Amino acid sequence: MSDTILVVVEQRDRRFNRVSLETLTVAQAISAETGWSLEAAVVGSGIDTVAAEVAKAKVAKVYAIASPQLEHYTADAYVAALNKFVSAQQPRLVLMPHTYQVRDFAPKLAASLGRTLISDSIAYRKDGDRLVFTRQMFQGKFAADVSFSCDPPHFATFQAGSFRGDKAQMGTSPAPVEKITAQVDASAIRVKPLEIFKEAKQAVDLTQAEIIVSVGRGIKEQKNIELAKQLADALGGEIAASRPICDSGWLPMDRQIGSSGQTVAPKLYLALGISGAIQHIVGMKGARSIIAINKDAEAPIFEIADFGVVGNLFDIVPALTEEVKKAKSS
Repeated sequence: MSDTILVVVEQRDRRFNRVSLETLTVAQAISAETGWSLEAAVVGSGIDTVAAEVAKAKVAKVYAIASPQLEHYTADAYVAALNKFVSAQQPRLVLMPHTYQVRDFAPKLAASLGRTLISDSIAYRKDGDRLVFTRQMFQGKFAADVSFSCDPPHFATFQAGSFRGDKAQMGTSPAPVEKITAQVDASAIRVKPLEIFKEAKQAVDLTQAEIIVSVGRGIKEQKNIELAKQLADALGGEIAASRPICDSGWLPMDRQIGSSGQTVAPKLYLALGISGAIQHIVGMKGARSIIAINKDAEAPIFEIADFGVVGNLFDIVPALTEEVKKAKSS
């Protein structure tokens, strides 16, 4: 068993998923605190460019684990490749971003090695010789501290927005990249990916958005969402909403932010008419800058907002949109 932290970064269609930068941030913090070495791995096919991008971060080494069987994601192929790799390398800790893809294969990977997985962590601390991870429970109402009682390797995932991806340290020179050909038995892959459904193509991954304009019940009517859309378009951002808006069918469910929707960490999050219920806050509190506009000066959203505007959003948002357009055209 080596004193090594392995970060399995995510790539989609040979593009680096920036949420993995957040995982690298926490891995670098744990490495600095424990003295353990830090390495990263990319899984897929034709991933040289992604591996080179990861190698810019401050890591000791990057492994490019490739196979024709890994060209299209399947849990069976990923588990087969990573099982052999982790068994050979024997890292002490394996960290991954808590994405839809990771939560699909990570439990099976850990179980295949006779280990457990601590998923959706939001923080960690070092308690003597062990690491303690914090997870939210009951839609963010409680937090539980958990640690491993099994032998390493230990597996954990971190919730998007728990750490700042822009805080990930870059190396002074690229880390070495070691190419590994994974031996994956095609007959062991029980799922054959077909063409992506049209609905899935239209779905939006808000975790990749740098600017989000989100609306709550203060928007009053579905037709008023157009005001938020115009502001989002002017800023080059995405439109999103709290759960009541999506439950009403005013926006698709893939636009929902919160404990039962997506967890995001954009550079800028504008909350329009959102009161700030805990279920919503847990989904966006990792935003770098939060601007809240609400007519209720006592709205809980103001407690976490970096900038707050108490007023009627129907007066403020159109004026703000025009100012953004003027600034972009000047």
